[in-house]
Amino acid sequence: MPKDGGIGASSKRREDVRFLTGAGNYTDDINIRGQAHVFFLRSDVAHGTLNKVDTTAAEGMPGVVRVFTGADFEAVGGMPCGWQITDKHGQPMLEPKHPVLAHGKVRHVGEPIAAVVADTLEQARDAAEAIELDISELPAVVDMKAAVTDASPKVHDDLPSNLCYDWGFVEENKAATDEAFEKAAHVTTLELVNNRLVANPMEPRVAVGDYSRATDDHTLYTTSQNPHVIRLLMGAFVLGIPEHKLRVVAPDVGGGFGTKIFHYQEEAFCTFAAKACNRPVKWTSSRSEAFMSDAHGRDHVTKIELALDADNNFTALRTETFANMGAYLSTFAPSIPTWLHGTLMAGNYKTPLVYVNVKAVFTNTVPVDAYRGAGRPEATFQLERVIDKAALELKVDPVELRRQNFITEFPYATPVAVEYDTGDYHATMDKVLEMSDRAGFEARRKESEARGKLRGFGINCFIEACGIAPSNLVGQLGARAGLYESATVRVNATGGLVVMTGSHSHGQGHETSFAQVVADMIGIDENMVEIVHGDTANTPMGMGTYGSRSIAVGGSAMVRATEKIIAKAKKIASHLLEASEGDIELKDGAFSVAGTDKSVAWGDVTLAAYVPHNYPLEDIEPGLEETAFYDPSNFTYPAGAYTCEVEVDPQTGVVTIERFASADDFGNVINPMIVEGQVHGGIAQGIGQALLENCAYDENGQLLTASYMDYTMPRADDLPDMTHYIVDHSCQTPCTHNPLGVKGCGEAGAIGSPPTVINAIVDALRSGGHDVTHIDMPATPARVWAAMQG
Repeated sequence: MPKDGGIGASSKRREDVRFLTGAGNYTDDINIRGQAHVFFLRSDVAHGTLNKVDTTAAEGMPGVVRVFTGADFEAVGGMPCGWQITDKHGQPMLEPKHPVLAHGKVRHVGEPIAAVVADTLEQARDAAEAIELDISELPAVVDMKAAVTDASPKVHDDLPSNLCYDWGFVEENKAATDEAFEKAAHVTTLELVNNRLVANPMEPRVAVGDYSRATDDHTLYTTSQNPHVIRLLMGAFVLGIPEHKLRVVAPDVGGGFGTKIFHYQEEAFCTFAAKACNRPVKWTSSRSEAFMSDAHGRDHVTKIELALDADNNFTALRTETFANMGAYLSTFAPSIPTWLHGTLMAGNYKTPLVYVNVKAVFTNTVPVDAYRGAGRPEATFQLERVIDKAALELKVDPVELRRQNFITEFPYATPVAVEYDTGDYHATMDKVLEMSDRAGFEARRKESEARGKLRGFGINCFIEACGIAPSNLVGQLGARAGLYESATVRVNATGGLVVMTGSHSHGQGHETSFAQVVADMIGIDENMVEIVHGDTANTPMGMGTYGSRSIAVGGSAMVRATEKIIAKAKKIASHLLEASEGDIELKDGAFSVAGTDKSVAWGDVTLAAYVPHNYPLEDIEPGLEETAFYDPSNFTYPAGAYTCEVEVDPQTGVVTIERFASADDFGNVINPMIVEGQVHGGIAQGIGQALLENCAYDENGQLLTASYMDYTMPRADDLPDMTHYIVDHSCQTPCTHNPLGVKGCGEAGAIGSPPTVINAIVDALRSGGHDVTHIDMPATPARVWAAMQG
């Protein structure tokens, strides 16, 4: 393989050619002859009894094909939840029905009540405005703690309360953890909020349903991170369509960040309506709709306590979290504050006892589910903020307090039921301190003070769990699907390969990095490998892309399938070379006999597979195509250390990020350029959460941040100058349980950056004499200024 290609090379992203030239094929680009358009009439109240939906006037308006209400969907299933949580008493979570269109009640602003299908979108919108609604508004519940009191209105009348589950983990640790706190030399307590976020991918969601009466086949084109899962959930649990009669296609997708993992009502509706109307039906979300219909992220309120002995060793950790589920359970929502959050509460530290309690609560708000990082940012923020506060109380260096408590021996079994296979937290700490020039910080602080600014330095260490697995374990934990991945490798007669994967790319560069892996294994040019994804009709069943699982799980499936290809090709080569199969070696795209100069090119072997004139037919059949499914034996555990320097204007509270450095351990790296881009993007999103973004409701459940006029997204000038925005991934401890030794990189930046920024802000304020030990996100100028006023 040439030095400028294969694993470890910064190959340019091949998919960018079409993206940068406007040749991408996004779902909204798909228009089917004869298609109609749908407009959803959504609730403008958060909680109410739906007395009447009068569609008479709308049905008679120009261009209207049909008007649908909740009554049309009484015979179909509700939107399914893909994960069941069992509480600390052994009881299953409360699981209300989630209708395709509201029926009987509305439970959050933005819930679809009726849908108008018309020849044009304008006609559908006009007709929707003619629908008469009679809604008796009910008191809304928004505050999570208030929601679980006896006096609170119930979001779902058929449930005993608004408490979805009360989860304790590890329950058998609770008594010992409580005892450790009683004996502790020092206890640090912190109450904090992990603010609700809107994902805001560049491309809003789109769904196009099509139906063929001739074959009884359904097709859904959708903006999805996992088309096979959408097909499974919609076919089996909502509409009752056999999977072989349902095709789901996710073409180019303009960003997801988790919010496009889930099965949404609009997808089910367009699929259903295409058959009911006997014509294609298309819906494209407006940005305003996205704010009140896309699943939101985060939204935790937590009390965390850290116990230490007289030598400042961590002895126990205890948390109590209220986690907002919103009005309904989104696809993976119950797993986020539990198994993707509680299992990471040990962090990078050898804390012997950990107990995590999570109360998941229904409120009259948009459902909450996975958002970039999904549970791990919440855990990291809690842990790294309480450690910084402990360092303040103990008057010790926050870096040294962390170092003292680092895990140093691997594999390491944590008290929260996971086992880290590899890591070197001292190495990433050393690297980030070197990159950030901590030794020169005091001089920079004095220079800032001379200009009337307060300067702070923040440090953070984190670990994450990626490539969630294995299926038999997550099944025991409540997952209602397997979490394997798949790949089919088809070799053409002339030597080129088509790799069909169940993973899906929505910005990660799979078409480049996956090709690098397969090409490197064979020793051929990357351009000979084509990656196909996103269409259930021509890819094997896979679980899609989320949780930084693509290369660790999807890439490993490709490796296994390619290994099968190579094994069969060696049989053919041994026949052509008249040598023992055990003596055949593959290197640089040629098969050779070990210890001789006899060889045959890759293309000659592949041609023989399809033109079997000289072929061992008695041993193997013609052709060269293999499929593999890969189910990991464990999570992967990327880890990192981040630093941030901020300046705070004491007159206004404005925070400016001056420097940022990240040192990550991602195991082996396939494409350094792509990894760097993923980390940069994640850090930008984390900075957005720390400083700018906040999804807010008023006491009546009205969404106050329903547009970019009120919801602040990070821009380029919110980030530090690129010369002071340094990312590094040279500290590599390869994963021991997947064939590539990779760990995943897509979420690290969003996990590590929020506490780093807040730690820096607190340090800056304290340098100015302000007795501040914590500030909640987002650290807006108003919030920072108020903190300085005491």
